[in-house]
Amino acid sequence: MRRSAPVVIVAVGLLFVLGSLVWYTQLVVGQLREESATAGRMYAQAFGALADPQGDGADFALIDVTKGIDRLGVPLIVTDPSGRPSASANLPFVASIHDPRVAEYVRELDRANKPVLLPAGGAVHFGNSKLVRGMRVIPVLQVAMIGVLLITGVVIMTTRNRADRESVFAGMARESAHQLGTPLSSLSGWVELLRDRDDAMVVQAVPHMIKDVERLERVAHRFERIGRPPKRERVALDTVAGDVVTYFAARVPTLAHPILISLEKGDDPVTIAGDRVLLEWAIESLVKNAIDALAGRGGSIVVSLLPAAGSGVRLRVADDGPGIPKALRRKIFAAGFTTKERGWGIGLALTRRIVEDNHGGRLVLVPSDHGAVFDAILPG
Repeated sequence: MRRSAPVVIVAVGLLFVLGSLVWYTQLVVGQLREESATAGRMYAQAFGALADPQGDGADFALIDVTKGIDRLGVPLIVTDPSGRPSASANLPFVASIHDPRVAEYVRELDRANKPVLLPAGGAVHFGNSKLVRGMRVIPVLQVAMIGVLLITGVVIMTTRNRADRESVFAGMARESAHQLGTPLSSLSGWVELLRDRDDAMVVQAVPHMIKDVERLERVAHRFERIGRPPKRERVALDTVAGDVVTYFAARVPTLAHPILISLEKGDDPVTIAGDRVLLEWAIESLVKNAIDALAGRGGSIVVSLLPAAGSGVRLRVADDGPGIPKALRRKIFAAGFTTKERGWGIGLALTRRIVEDNHGGRLVLVPSDHGAVFDAILPG
């Protein structure tokens, strides 16, 4: 019922607009019939006055014509040869014929319609009836309402389709995390068996294997979190950043094209309100992006924590690689955009979503002459 509510609202809105269109059309038809009847009576009185051999019917015909004009609702002002108002009908305000507002209204009537000159001098200045004024505005409003409803319907359908896709992706991610549970448990068991081996290489490799298994467990836990509300707890951001730097520092090239990863922070602990799992994911994505930029050439990556406005924190990931071309800087955060042959184009898009949507911060590419610099500005 909740999913169909927007569609029902749009449908009801369209029915309302169509109903109002039919109602207004019938109203216009009725008014046109009344105007036709009034014009016919006016013509009949004028024709009768002209055909009267005594000439006595002219005064009565003039009275009936005046009443007909009143019924039509057309604003009208008659001016003498000198331009002064001498008679009026259906004015939008109550005033005597000598009121200055009447003379002002003559100019407004002339902007609506060209005045009719009288044979004896003077002119008749007239405006539009209520029907004409309504037909200029109401159809435009109805078309605008239909346009708004159609746009709303398109937005609702697009949003719902996107929500459906995200729901499917979230379900697939959580299912993948569930499927990873069994092999991870098995790997943990094998690592425990390797602990008992009296082999120098195994002894040296086991701690790294344990960390890799732990990281796989964290990655699986991340997938479980997709599509769910982020947690809000105090997170030691310096500790999270330090763990990421330590993990990658032990796994980047150190011989042919060495990559040096370091962390710069003050002595005081840095804590913010957020979700530790998601924040770790965002930092890893930025560091991994920098490592990919330095692949095959080597260089250095500096992760630093700096104070931001208020009690916020500026987490900066800077590398001295080739940087990002100016033509691509506006595209790098778009989902699906990548410059790598086997890239998915979701790393920076996901990082921005974590920083901005989940934590109310900002992720920006800082202009730099050398390398790439990303700032994640997070509130305290």
